[in-house]
Amino acid sequence: MGICISSASSEIHQADDGLENVMHVQEDIVSHGIEKRGSLYSKEGSKGVNQDAAVVHQGYGMEHGAFCGVFDGHGKNGHIVSRTVRNRLPSLLLNQKNALEKIKTVGDHNNEKADGGLAPLPSESFHKWKEACICAFKVMDKEIKLQEGLDCSCSGTTAVVVVRQGEDLIIANLGDSRAVLGRTNDQKGIMPVQLTTDLKPGVPSEARRIRQCNGRVLALKEEPHVHRVWLPHEDSPGLAMSRAFGDFLLKNHGIIALPDISYHRVTSKDQFIILASDGVWDVLSNKEVVSIVSAADSEQAAAKAVVEAATAAWKRKFTSSKVDDCTVVCLFLQTRK
Repeated sequence: MGICISSASSEIHQADDGLENVMHVQEDIVSHGIEKRGSLYSKEGSKGVNQDAAVVHQGYGMEHGAFCGVFDGHGKNGHIVSRTVRNRLPSLLLNQKNALEKIKTVGDHNNEKADGGLAPLPSESFHKWKEACICAFKVMDKEIKLQEGLDCSCSGTTAVVVVRQGEDLIIANLGDSRAVLGRTNDQKGIMPVQLTTDLKPGVPSEARRIRQCNGRVLALKEEPHVHRVWLPHEDSPGLAMSRAFGDFLLKNHGIIALPDISYHRVTSKDQFIILASDGVWDVLSNKEVVSIVSAADSEQAAAKAVVEAATAAWKRKFTSSKVDDCTVVCLFLQTRK
């Protein structure tokens, strides 16, 4: 799969949006004359400390490039893991990509074709980004494990990431956060297109891998719709996702840090991308979220509008349950009219 670099790198320039859990980073090359094309917002639920984290990094890799990510932590130290990944993964990924550029030739993947010729053929650079993602996620997981004084045996984080390079979108998903595209439909306004699969233990292919590694996939009687991962001979820890950073107690039993990676070519009908933690998707449909973003007063208000709607939906639908942390990133692909 090529080379994976694990050496430390210089930190990216960070500009905090005023919320501890989210960051809006803007490189110097785009800081003059180019407005922010993304918004992000995070709100603590009623379970304790907010374990979500998010970032929008503009000018990433190229002048009109972007890195967007939502990270949903879980377990005792989940909030530390999610922020560690938020702070480190963007630079780690870019380092991997730059290293691959030096050692790969342009025609390495010319024989690969799009499925049935129907989908746009991924650009040649996509294959380098894909390999860079696999390496970066692997190194990120290793760095978490090696961090002194941080017990991540039963703590970790999901990650849903979108990298925009021109009209190319590289989507990498680890766990059950989700990315959805808002696309103009001539008859029905703006409609949702789900870009990722929720990687939960109940997904047959995920359950098969876990069971092949002697992990158990079972749902509790009080929540029969939620499949969880358990150790072979112990009723713990009961992880409700099938891929994650951290969770090293289950890494020998089918939980992996290998992201599911896909490609999308932006068209004139593609309006925006929404990334959100499962606290949002548990109570709002893709269509509802796309409608909220489309109707928002401004691009900057869009993410907060979704989070507030999700929080209200939690209180309305699950009156006896604790509200989950809710975090949203919106990246706008076209200029709003």
